[in-house]
Amino acid sequence: EIGTNGKSFGMDGAVTPYDGVITGFGEIKGKRVCIYAQDFTVMGGSIGERHGKKIAQLAQMAINFRCPLIGINDSGGARIHEGMRSLVGTGEMLYWNSLASGYIPQFIICAGPCAGGSVYSGALSDFVYVIDDITTMSLTGFRVVKNVLNQKVSNQTLGSSEVHAVHSGVAHFRHRTEGNCYEHLRMLISMLPHHNADRSPFKFAWTEEMDSREIETIVPSASNRGYDVRRVISRVFDYASFVEVQESFAANIVVGFAYLMGCLVGVVANQPECLSGAIECNASVKAARFIRFCDAYNIPLITFTDTPGFMPGPDEERKGIIRHGAKLVYAYSEATVPKINVILRKAFGGAYIAMSSKHVGADFVFAWPSAEIAVVGAEGAVEVLFHKYIEALPGQESKMFKQAKIEEYMTNFSNPRFAAEAGYVDEIIAPGQTRNMLIKALKVLLSKTDHIVIPKKHNCMPL
Repeated sequence: EIGTNGKSFGMDGAVTPYDGVITGFGEIKGKRVCIYAQDFTVMGGSIGERHGKKIAQLAQMAINFRCPLIGINDSGGARIHEGMRSLVGTGEMLYWNSLASGYIPQFIICAGPCAGGSVYSGALSDFVYVIDDITTMSLTGFRVVKNVLNQKVSNQTLGSSEVHAVHSGVAHFRHRTEGNCYEHLRMLISMLPHHNADRSPFKFAWTEEMDSREIETIVPSASNRGYDVRRVISRVFDYASFVEVQESFAANIVVGFAYLMGCLVGVVANQPECLSGAIECNASVKAARFIRFCDAYNIPLITFTDTPGFMPGPDEERKGIIRHGAKLVYAYSEATVPKINVILRKAFGGAYIAMSSKHVGADFVFAWPSAEIAVVGAEGAVEVLFHKYIEALPGQESKMFKQAKIEEYMTNFSNPRFAAEAGYVDEIIAPGQTRNMLIKALKVLLSKTDHIVIPKKHNCMPL
């Protein structure tokens, strides 16, 4: 395939093999995939009309054949030489990325400098891979930044692998080498459903018994002490099966895939080791997007709750914590897959509601004996309810009064018994029972079909 649509800027007679992108089919561990790779040696991998149309056609074929779509992006964006015709190719490519969303999984590897349409293709996909010292992703290149803003920056400063894996949240997986990146992608594709009607990952299989003794000591007795929730995850799910997504972005919430007795599940967990597990804007968006992916591909959701609430303060309010926090509530409410929640410790206020409570559609809610479920923590509640009495009493008497009221609040309200008696916790379980209870609940729920259907064109998620 030779030739371009552009004849200006010295392009008359230019030779551009396969118009800078190779498209085709292949197999990964027995699963058919559609794949394309942009070639940076052909006009910088720029997207011309034919280039974009080839990718768009491949996406259509992936939809028709119900197989995952993989893109290896290495492109400087739209091909300027073709004028608006390059935008035609780019637009059609992004259009079919959008239509494929939720029907077939889409993966993008940024294997070089990427800008313009190629990065938007990544943002419209499900999982983006970046590679240290190789990947750069930015809406525009450094020259445009210099011309528009008169700022001198490098492509690495604009959009290195660290920028997008740690700060922007565009990237889902970051690797040191291309080899590690490709191997991880092969593993993930073998793990996930092939398309939205693929039920093959949701079968139980015999697995080795897990040692549940250590799980009893992971959560500290003092509620103000942190711990790594991954230690709980590793002792509940099948051995070494947890694959974390966006590990370095919004570290106060942990999301990823795991196997539970051979059945694929999605995991969402507050991380008390970071910001005490409080939920801020980035954590809300990270979890909401992951939940919606799981729901689109029928992957059951298992949630571990330990959060003091949504992050307060003027900085978060300016960032839009109300709007972003609503995305988390919406994602859980909208999801119709099996939803199981385990309350490990703190579950306060709006965050308790948002983190897969019964009130947003959880099928089963279990609580450890250490669970505290309330509007606010005991100390905060006492400060609000009795601040006049506390301030009026002399020093030691004030402390004794405050401590007595804290203990009273803990006994009467901030414990799992109150929620269990009201029917909002199904069972209070010992930490060592968690894995077996989740397996029993999931076996019941895998055939779940009943959900509320209100006739409408589509919903209006708070974007």
